[in-house]
Amino acid sequence: MGELFDLTGKVAVITGSSRGIGKAIAERMAEHGAKVTISSRKAGPCEEVAAEINAKHPGAAIAVPANISSKEDLQRLVDETRKAFGKIDILVCNAASNPYYGPMSGIADDQFRKILENNVIANNWLINMVAPEMRERKDGSVIIISSIGGLRGTSVIGAYAISKAADMQLARNLAQELSPDNIRVNCIAPGLVKTDFAKALWDTPEGEKRASSGTPLRRLGEPDDIAGGAVFLASKAGSWMTGQTVVIDGGSTS
Repeated sequence: MGELFDLTGKVAVITGSSRGIGKAIAERMAEHGAKVTISSRKAGPCEEVAAEINAKHPGAAIAVPANISSKEDLQRLVDETRKAFGKIDILVCNAASNPYYGPMSGIADDQFRKILENNVIANNWLINMVAPEMRERKDGSVIIISSIGGLRGTSVIGAYAISKAADMQLARNLAQELSPDNIRVNCIAPGLVKTDFAKALWDTPEGEKRASSGTPLRRLGEPDDIAGGAVFLASKAGSWMTGQTVVIDGGSTS
């Protein structure tokens, strides 16, 4: 493969990688030469994905289940990755939660708090756990999976959209702090992608037709559509990019 996208020798931690976008990112990074840590809440699905990757790329993947709401779990995720692979070069903060669908007037405090804690605060925890070693090596790439929900108003997923807008600002802030040590921090803002997480929005022929009708490319996203952007940001190809939000949405915000 071309040198620009080669991840040989790199180690990536990807949260929420037992399915959907996170899984696709892990698979494609392994395909491009990286060692990857698969992580989500449940051990079984993580181990299945790691086994699938190792069948194609022996020794490329480990499974470390972790709940992003637990600082202790996240520290263990970092520690187990270092134990297995020696370092962390790439961090993909993909895991997120959205326990509420409806107007802002109806959201319970604990639901709002959970969204902000899991989608923003946990990302900051994890990034700050891996940043010191990246600073020492003067190299690293952090990718936060945001959403186009953070770019426009919504009457039904308001708190989630707020958290995703905050992730864009988190990337800008951390880029200012970390980029002098050659650590790049960027976001990807997907449009509607056909994942289990977003199933309620597309899981009928009518729903998919309605959801894709406002997209110039006339289709919804697939996880691989986002994985390509992550490989770009993690590799030499993205070496002069930091503090940015890359929108990958089939043109729906154009």
